Amino acid sequence: MTEPALSWRAWFERARGSIPKRTQKLTSEHRPPRWGVVFAAVFLVLLLFAAALPTLFTATDPLATTIANALHPPSLAHPFGTDQSGRDVFARVIYGVRTSLLIALVATALAVVLGMLVGTLAGLAPRALAGVISRMLDIVLAFPEFLLALLTIAILGPGVASLTVAIALSAMPVYARVSRIQVLTVKGSAYVRAAVALGVSPLRIVLRHIIPNTIRPLLVMATMGCGTAIATAAGLSFLGLGPVPPTPEWGVIVSEGRNFLGTAWWISVFPGLMITVTVIAASVLGRHAYSRRSGGRS
Repeated sequence: MTEPALSWRAWFERARGSIPKRTQKLTSEHRPPRWGVVFAAVFLVLLLFAAALPTLFTATDPLATTIANALHPPSLAHPFGTDQSGRDVFARVIYGVRTSLLIALVATALAVVLGMLVGTLAGLAPRALAGVISRMLDIVLAFPEFLLALLTIAILGPGVASLTVAIALSAMPVYARVSRIQVLTVKGSAYVRAAVALGVSPLRIVLRHIIPNTIRPLLVMATMGCGTAIATAAGLSFLGLGPVPPTPEWGVIVSEGRNFLGTAWWISVFPGLMITVTVIAASVLGRHAYSRRSGGRS
């Protein structure tokens, strides 16, 4: 009796099943990254260079005003045009990288540290205290991050420092929740139970075993969190709660051009595009890092 014909999908699944699992794992691990991941990484590296050495990209002073050149459209002399004060928008966007990235990186680092501390406490504390911390995190997570940041700035007042702290506090509960889950997982592992049985001090267990295994997923999350922090910082700066004009910062530049969208769209559009592309690049790179850590395809 002849075997019925197989569809191409059934044939592919049978062929794939015949490949040893070790070969499948090596094939997936050594698969070259997608072009989107490569472009995202290159773009973020260029941003880091622009933040460290903005003079490599432009020799124009971002604060130099020339009223005669006000509201000029994009040209060879001014790739992103000029604003209402005659300042070069391209130079302001390039110099704004440093301020925007600095706020996002510091806020994300602070959120990771605070979240790890709170999550570790919630994972190691007695059941009653851990329950109280978990319920408080649930309440905070019920509110949008942007709303929490607004509330924090309303208490602390506007400014760069307040903006950074507000973004960190609004993002902290997410890292705390993940840290708590990781602590509970590591705490029940065999090597931690063995360390306890051997009489190793609790502080040494936390510093040697729990925290190193907890911080790895937080660092992967922080890659995507930087993009969210940039968007939040730009939104709060747009509302006038961040750096004071004429500081070159992406949210400030977008806010300065909102009254000229009909006649000089380039003032707000180009920094807005930079915010969008940066957030997308950080998200793509973060998702790629997460998929590689979990063993999936990027």
